[in-house]
Amino acid sequence: MKKLFDKFLSETFREQTERIIIGIAIISYLIHLLIIFLVNQDIIHIASKLTKNPISAVYTPFSFILVYEVFLLVFYLPSSTSKYIGKQYEIITLIVIRRIFKDIGHIEVSTGWFKLENDLQFLYDVITTILLFFLIQLFYKKIKKQESDDTTRTAKEKIRMEKFIKLKKTIATTLIPVLIIMALYSFSNWLIASMEQNVAPVNSFKNINNIFFDNFFMLLIMIDVLLLLFSFFHSDKFHQIIRNSGFVISTMLIKLSFSMEGLVNNVLIVGAVLFGLLILIIHNSYKNSAVPDH
Repeated sequence: MKKLFDKFLSETFREQTERIIIGIAIISYLIHLLIIFLVNQDIIHIASKLTKNPISAVYTPFSFILVYEVFLLVFYLPSSTSKYIGKQYEIITLIVIRRIFKDIGHIEVSTGWFKLENDLQFLYDVITTILLFFLIQLFYKKIKKQESDDTTRTAKEKIRMEKFIKLKKTIATTLIPVLIIMALYSFSNWLIASMEQNVAPVNSFKNINNIFFDNFFMLLIMIDVLLLLFSFFHSDKFHQIIRNSGFVISTMLIKLSFSMEGLVNNVLIVGAVLFGLLILIIHNSYKNSAVPDH
């Protein structure tokens, strides 16, 4: 398992993956633009919202950027629980931004802006993106403060930490093939649904943003709960238990947002990140106070 971890989750492999994903993203963007051009010229016929406006082509490279963010989430899992959660927040933010690019071609600029569903959703997503960007910035600032405030651990605590990190490395290494299988399964299901004669491609999925990521966040919840349980072997300090439990709740709120639409979806996403930020702030304050752990 250590050899697999060193191979697939090393810094060298991360840099190689980054270059490959960027290359694929650029090529996919150009191909999407070409398809939109052919559709507009009536050379080919594809019934999809993603083939009507050139701006919608940004949706495709963003999808591959999200794939890379998923890999980074697994990459940071062994090193830091807080950074691992931060990557979850980055992913959901990119999903919202990707949704903006998907829907921007259907905005109707008129006096009835606040009565049109597509226009309102666009406004919700823009405001949500700004709020998420700000909250994530604060979240990472609190992580840095937490790291700078960490005191030296005892020999016993270091041994426990090493065992916990080893466990997280094992989970991270196992996640790589699982995520690949999930991605292929989600894509094949979408492709089959799109090709069915009785189902229009545009309606093959109620929300194309939910493809893969709905199941992905369900998997993250299971992993977070597993890490929470194993963290009891690492530490029984109250503030750490509450912090890890809070992060699990935050991930659950993100997962719940995929089953909601409109403003409720956006409120749940912002609420999830805000909840995680507040949990981290209180955790840091509790740890640095004179409050006893037992």
